[in-house]
Amino acid sequence: MKKKKAFSAELLENRLVVWDTKEGSKLFGMGFYGKPVGIPKPKTAEFNVPLNIDLIEGLYLLEKGLLKVYAGPKKREISAEKLRRYANKIFDNFKINYMVYEDLREHNYVVLPGIKFGCEFAVYEHGPGMDHSPYLVSVKESKENITSTDIVRAGRLATTVRKRFIIAVPNPRKNEVQYLMFKWFKA
Repeated sequence: MKKKKAFSAELLENRLVVWDTKEGSKLFGMGFYGKPVGIPKPKTAEFNVPLNIDLIEGLYLLEKGLLKVYAGPKKREISAEKLRRYANKIFDNFKINYMVYEDLREHNYVVLPGIKFGCEFAVYEHGPGMDHSPYLVSVKESKENITSTDIVRAGRLATTVRKRFIIAVPNPRKNEVQYLMFKWFKA
């Protein structure tokens, strides 16, 4: 079996950039990884701009052998462990968010940031432009308190945008994620 060539990305503060536009287009086309610079909703996987990749996606791709990450003026290669430590320093809850991202990707979902919906992830079954994201995922630690008001607020938002609200609860000791999905109905 022929091994795929890893794409190259440069670490710039809180993101990775694939400067080679052909590589960026190809990587994006492999699973909607990253965002083309200046194109909020790409209609095709072919574009002529660099590709921004967030650190969660970058670590996932690095661990899968699809990405090589370089940093600094001498463009030294960074290992997955070093990128993980760096991301843990600059992002709150990176470890548990990454666990959820990885679990969803391993179950063949397309996972994008959900910040515009007030949660960690918007999850697609096929991908943006192919379908609407049916799920909004909020990541919580098992010891974290959630009020009924929090659930109602999230549920109202999810219902307004026609999505299901899911709370993901990762367990790092067991290396598993539990999901609680809420379905709203009208009485």
